[in-house]
Amino acid sequence: MAGAESSGRTGGSAWAWRPVAQDALLARAFHSCTELRGRFYLVGGLLAGGAREPSGDTVVFDPARDQAVQLVAPGGPRRSHHDAASVGGRWLCVVGGWDGSRRLTTVVVLDPEHSTWETWTASPGNCPPAGLSSHTCTRLSDRELRVSGREGGIRTQRRYGSIYTLKLDPGTRTYSYKEDGCHTTSRSGHCAALLQTPGPHPRHQLLLFGGCNSAEPEIAGQWSHGKIKEEPPSAPQLTEKLARLVSSGQGSQRGPQGLRHHSCSVVGPFAVLFGGESLTRARDTICNDLYIYDTRSSPPLWFHFPCADRGLRRMGHRTCLWNDKLYLVGGFGEDGRTASTQVCILDLFI
Repeated sequence: MAGAESSGRTGGSAWAWRPVAQDALLARAFHSCTELRGRFYLVGGLLAGGAREPSGDTVVFDPARDQAVQLVAPGGPRRSHHDAASVGGRWLCVVGGWDGSRRLTTVVVLDPEHSTWETWTASPGNCPPAGLSSHTCTRLSDRELRVSGREGGIRTQRRYGSIYTLKLDPGTRTYSYKEDGCHTTSRSGHCAALLQTPGPHPRHQLLLFGGCNSAEPEIAGQWSHGKIKEEPPSAPQLTEKLARLVSSGQGSQRGPQGLRHHSCSVVGPFAVLFGGESLTRARDTICNDLYIYDTRSSPPLWFHFPCADRGLRRMGHRTCLWNDKLYLVGGFGEDGRTASTQVCILDLFI
């Protein structure tokens, strides 16, 4: 298989994205990539830069075998710039996104057991956003998602974005949005991380990173200890290696400024961000840097680990945590037009 490791070095420590699979089916950007029952489900996306019409296919990647197959399931949504979450350990819920002509707020659900797509129905009292794209959708429980980010129609972009709770009822195949009464800076192409704060009174916070010129994360929700039952995937070895990596760097209270369409995965007490498009540069806007947000200290610290390999620049990609490994899937490369066909694993050499 073609492809070589691409790495960055800081203070004697190194990190690398190691290719483990390559398939033309994986070449896409602004898709969703969700782990469900040990497989990654890639839904939609744009297959080439400049494309206006998103893909309507679904690709299943098996990380245990490093193999990708196209899922044959009628009624698949044609989407890009959407988000997705697994629910109940059974369903894959695709929320909002661009269908080629408008921004949607609908919920379309895949049942992998029967390879069928269903369009769920809005329940009475549903108060949806005006339209969603490049937003985030974070699972709080099997029946509740937190939606934040870009809101508005094609010609409308609001200065502030609302935070919504999206409630799902698998029994009746219905959903309902409820505005939570709080607002954030209008963000597009940001990421969200549900993290637990340290100290004698721990709580969960949902933090938004990027999607606007600000370098500061924004709180999109916080819950007292015990309110959030969601357990993140266990990754003890990767967590330990990340802890050793940040111990080799110099922490800062200031994060990356003006970054969007990057990836983010929560690994223990860390939020791991990679790549993206810079809003502050006139040239070379697509990035390949690794940022780690460390919540173990108060206040939390940022650690920046640059990469010299221009071939690893990505935007519109996804990272996914499974079996103590962090995977990088898809995205446009340095030219902003060519989608990557590779799946890579983050290696840390400490």
